[in-house]
This record gives sequence, structure tokens and C-alpha cells, in this order.
Amino acid sequence: MFKQWVWPFQRETKGGGASVVIVSGLPRSGTSMMMKMLEAGGLPVLVDHVRTADADNPQGYYEYELVKQLDKGNHAWLAQAQGKGVKVISALLPHLPGAYHYKVIFMQREMAEVLASQQKMLERRGETDVVDDRVMAQMFEEHLAQVRGWLQNQPNIELLDVHYNQLVADPHPAVRLINGFFDQTLIEAQMLAAIDPALYRNRQ
Repeated sequence: MFKQWVWPFQRETKGGGASVVIVSGLPRSGTSMMMKMLEAGGLPVLVDHVRTADADNPQGYYEYELVKQLDKGNHAWLAQAQGKGVKVISALLPHLPGAYHYKVIFMQREMAEVLASQQKMLERRGETDVVDDRVMAQMFEEHLAQVRGWLQNQPNIELLDVHYNQLVADPHPAVRLINGFFDQTLIEAQMLAAIDPALYRNRQ
């Protein structure tokens, strides 16, 4: 009798249950694209499509609404996220409970591009960013330093940094690196096909 194949990272950890795969980073840092790549590569993802695709993310946001309640102590949904990928913005990472094991892909992007992309999104919504770009960049940099320090000190977290700009410019090395993070269980050709260079806007 054949046994069902279980990916290595989906096998039970010491605490019981499979790892939760987290895709994180600043807003507008490429997290939606990474979620799409992982899904294309064969990883199940936890999304609800409440936030639909629009001009800023034509291929969808890949979000799960209950994630936004992490800072309110609502994390019961993590039980169904084991063995799956879920998007969590960087500000909410410290609210992840220690009861689970996490594999975190942290997206990085040139700060000028993050700010430009965010400004374009606000303009489409008819909103105005009242914070100066230099001030916002400093705030973001300080936030990233704090979050990364926290991540690196969590014994239940494995961390992989992926630079959005490098990924789009030369995707093959990055995809190989990501696949190695998942014990060579993803389908690299399908991940590469999921990258649409035309969506790399706000280049600096």
C-alpha cells in the first residue's frame, strides 16, 4: 500500500503539528508575488480573497482577513495554517504565538521603491500621505531592525531573506534558494512562470 507523500517541512515538529509558512515584509515589498510563487510551486496557501485584485495588485493580495486580528489575540486560525503559506505583515509578526513552528520568508525591497509604490496606491485611493518620505523611510528602517532582531531570537522560527529587486532581475538563483528552504519540494519551473516582470513598477 502506498503512503501519502508528506513534505519534510510539513512533518510534525517537536511541538507537534507542521510548520506554518509565513510570507512577510513591509507593505509593497513583494509579499503577494511571493505567495503566488509558493502556490504555483505546490505549497497550499491560506487565503480568503476578501480583498480582491485591483490596479495595485492585479493578480490578487493573497490575504487572510483573520491575520489582521493577531494583535488582538485572535490566533486560533493558525491551527489550520500548519503546512500552508499565509501572509503576515511585518508589524504583526511579534504577535505570533510561540506554540507553533514557523518558516518565515521575509521580503526586502529598495526603500525608495516601497515608498513610491505606497504613494501610488494612496493616490489611487484618493488619500494623501502626510508623512515626509525621509521620515517614513527612517520609521520603516527602525521598524525593520526591531522586527528582524525579534525574528532572529525566536527558537521556533526559521528565517529566509529574499530581496524583491534581485528576485525579479535574476529569478533563478532566488528560486533555487527558496526551494532549498523547503527541502527541494517545490516545483521551480512553475515558480519561475509565476513571476511577471511587467508588474515590477515604481523602479528606482
